[in-house]
Amino acid sequence: MPMVQINVWKGFEQEKVDYLIKNITKVFTEVDVPAEAVEILIYEVPKSHWGVGGESCSIKFKDIGPKE
Repeated sequence: MPMVQINVWKGFEQEKVDYLIKNITKVFTEVDVPAEAVEILIYEVPKSHWGVGGESCSIKFKDIGPKE
């Protein structure tokens, strides 16, 4: 059954994690997948270990998202 893996920056708020788990599961139940069969893994990655466009996210997005 489905396993969804999500990567977010370290410090992502627990309220948002709970929201993602609930609503991604809901999407699958709407296509007749039992909620018990849906697995969701959310990984937190430091912005310094995540790069976009050749630049560390801790620099590129220093004013966006959770602070490390």
